[in-house]
Amino acid sequence: MQAQLQHYLDKLAYEIDSWDLKVALTANENVVVIDARSAEAFAIEHIPGAINVPHRTMGEEGTSHIDRNALVVTYCDGIGCNASTKGALNMTRLGFKVKELMGGLDWWKRDGHPTAGEKGSQGNSEIVCGC
Repeated sequence: MQAQLQHYLDKLAYEIDSWDLKVALTANENVVVIDARSAEAFAIEHIPGAINVPHRTMGEEGTSHIDRNALVVTYCDGIGCNASTKGALNMTRLGFKVKELMGGLDWWKRDGHPTAGEKGSQGNSEIVCGC
């Protein structure tokens, strides 16, 4: 039972869902959202306020402008893409406090949140978290 308890505590320590991220952003918490996909994918559509740091380019120099006291949330397309995991790993190695967005941009949009970029949407503010 203790191992299972630790498993769930670890999941909550390392993952965040789109609803909780939206709440944190709305509350102006110290959160930096990083889109770990390519610059081309970011330009097409991304979470508003996110910055683009492709996981392949993450290093000391490219992340020096990021607040070391912030919670860094990495994301990618969704469950069929692992750029967010690679980004989370890289940012953790660089010493940042990191969580990975569950479901990525796909679940962000499914939960009705707006997006920015060439194909940005206004979202659906009537969707309410069921959890």
